[in-house]
Amino acid sequence: MASSSSRPLLRRLAALAGGRVRANHRLLSSSPSAVSAERAAQSPAEPEAVRMTEGCVRRIKELQAKEPSAEGKMLRLSVEAGGCSGFQYSFSLDDKKNSDDRIFETDGVKLVVDGISYDFVKGATVDYEEELIRSAFVVSTNPSAVGGCSCKSSFMVK
Repeated sequence: MASSSSRPLLRRLAALAGGRVRANHRLLSSSPSAVSAERAAQSPAEPEAVRMTEGCVRRIKELQAKEPSAEGKMLRLSVEAGGCSGFQYSFSLDDKKNSDDRIFETDGVKLVVDGISYDFVKGATVDYEEELIRSAFVVSTNPSAVGGCSCKSSFMVK
């Protein structure tokens, strides 16, 4: 039995899942050309685009120049259940594009976010931070998050 504090989270997750089912139904029932046109119309200029800072773009370019295995790869941002605040960000380099992915490009560097994760990071900004104890890609701002831990790798949704 769910505790009273987890009920609002369960309601939000149920609403999110219902919204994704309706969106998938619309996509599946629409014509392929309409889907292609819709995806082509999405650009980083849209208010809910996921943005990359100059530091993030610079670090990806450095990795692509130094590591032959990183050449041509995109930075993939995904959201997973877990972490100390409920959800956590996960970053990886990827050369594959899935059908539900959204790609955001800045200065020739591509950031890819899967459809489900995108719902959690709309309008977010990805940065690369170098500190004494670690260097990592982080989500520096996320309008969908109400809180998180100091490591910036986990968050709670609104």
